Amino acid sequence: MPEPVLPEVSELLAQWGAGDRDALRALIPLLYQELHQVAHCQLRKARPGHTLQTTALVNEAYLRLEQNHHARFQNRSHFVAICALLMRQILIGHERTRRAGKRGAGGENVTLDDAHAVLKGRPVDLLALDDALNDLARLDPQQSRIVELRFFGGLSIEETAEVMGASPATVKRQWTTARLWLYREISKGGRT
Repeated sequence: MPEPVLPEVSELLAQWGAGDRDALRALIPLLYQELHQVAHCQLRKARPGHTLQTTALVNEAYLRLEQNHHARFQNRSHFVAICALLMRQILIGHERTRRAGKRGAGGENVTLDDAHAVLKGRPVDLLALDDALNDLARLDPQQSRIVELRFFGGLSIEETAEVMGASPATVKRQWTTARLWLYREISKGGRT
């Protein structure tokens, strides 16, 4: 169950969006535990033996946030979801670099956990999922965003609806459609 939004977090998000770089430095300690949990979940989905540690992933996301000092966030959930998306980008970048070093050989599979599974626990190549999500974003940006928020951001249907400005029923329907589309696309590539 999400914690209630603290006025201090909302104020710091607004200050940071207005260009106050110190606001981000004050914000991170307030949300560090939550970001650490998100990073831990992200790494559990990554290939076994990944070289990044949970704390390093949080720190990498922080460094990327620091570069974008005029970001606007609706609330705490939106901020955490964006951090989760940054963590996804970091992990995908590391995996692409690793595979390039091996000339694409030996791609590892990961299992998507049931809470936010795109393929209901079937093994899937993380890069294949990323490629399929990029294709989905070109076809339906809203569905792609819902998958990112739900799967990578760890948001519930209700939290996703709040961030997206849509009804929970709409988010649930589009989440189901997007999962089916992704399953078909990833299966077509023979990567399940």
